[in-house]
Amino acid sequence: MNLTSSEFRRGWTVLLAASLGTACGASPIPFNSIGPFTKPLAEEFGWGRGDIQLALFCFTAAVVLTVPYIGGLADRIGVRKVAIGTLFLFGVSWASLALTPASLPIFYLMFALVGALGGGSTPVSWTRGVNAWFVHNRGLALAITLLGTGITTALLPSLATWLIAQYGWRLAFVGIALLPLGIALPVVIRLFREPTAGEVVQRAASAGLAGASVAAALRNYRFWIIAFSVLCVSIGVGGSIANFQPLLIDRGFQPQEAAKVAGAIGLSVICGRLVAGYLMDRFWAPLVTLPMLALPAVACIVLARPEVPASAALLSAVLIGLAAGAETDLVAYLTARYFGLAHYGRIYGLQYSVFGFASGFAPFLFGRVFDRLGTYGPILHLAAALFVIGAVALLTLGRYPDYEAPSAR
Repeated sequence: MNLTSSEFRRGWTVLLAASLGTACGASPIPFNSIGPFTKPLAEEFGWGRGDIQLALFCFTAAVVLTVPYIGGLADRIGVRKVAIGTLFLFGVSWASLALTPASLPIFYLMFALVGALGGGSTPVSWTRGVNAWFVHNRGLALAITLLGTGITTALLPSLATWLIAQYGWRLAFVGIALLPLGIALPVVIRLFREPTAGEVVQRAASAGLAGASVAAALRNYRFWIIAFSVLCVSIGVGGSIANFQPLLIDRGFQPQEAAKVAGAIGLSVICGRLVAGYLMDRFWAPLVTLPMLALPAVACIVLARPEVPASAALLSAVLIGLAAGAETDLVAYLTARYFGLAHYGRIYGLQYSVFGFASGFAPFLFGRVFDRLGTYGPILHLAAALFVIGAVALLTLGRYPDYEAPSAR
């Protein structure tokens, strides 16, 4: 039986559940809904954009603190239990944001609670499960898993904008919470599972759970190169996506029109993930993703201009989406390839913490610059430089270690 067809035949249900869990989990929903919620919250409570988007930093700080432990817990007790439990807690805690009072500290605390309770519904859990099923087609399988974030990025800005217009921002939080609770959770409970002992034995010859220890990974310069690249690119991606819709509205776009353009980021994420995943199984990953991670610098320069035509806004959305599509998939892939699967949960959890910190801090940074200067120009030019630096840094990683001999390069 062909290795490609056998892996997908055996693991397609897990792949479907993981992709849906990713789409409705704590990774894409907060970042892709904060834009539509920013202006309604500012109008009701008189908060600045930086004030509101600092909530994402509180959310990601909580994720950063909990995700390494969640990854280790998944390594010990199984990823299925962790994924199901935290997906449920994420949905409930997100719905509770409907009760937000006119207090920024409480607002921040509520977002931190979402991150602490829902951190296990991030890709740390879903990619851990998928990595256990796929070896020869891991890049493509991870891309399909993380397509969920692209789907959410494409659809959620318009959905959130519509819910806010129809029912108000409070009920909009509840409506969005139905995505993890009513759509993803039943499918994950039914389909998401880990390989049985027999299935692990069958593939042991080609994919044992070998790999570096956490201590060894931390002593390896490659761990820090990946982390540095993630930090640079995530600042550009996180800040751009969270502020994309408000930025376009400032340029004269109507809210629904801005939401549709922002949705193009999601479509680009989907394309970027599929292309990157397919190519990473065949070529060296840092070289494959170099243009995807560097080209959004052009988008930042375009968006920094005082006037942004619709065509330029759409192009910018596509370029930012390419980076967002390649980034998370790339980190999961590189972690498995350079450090193996023996301690994947904890090592990827540490890398994801860097991603979470940068993604959470960037929207606040972008918003604070706007609140102080009345323009996103300076921070967009900084983001342009960071995109290029982060992409080029990965070229220093070198060859893959031989943890998975049959598929190692």
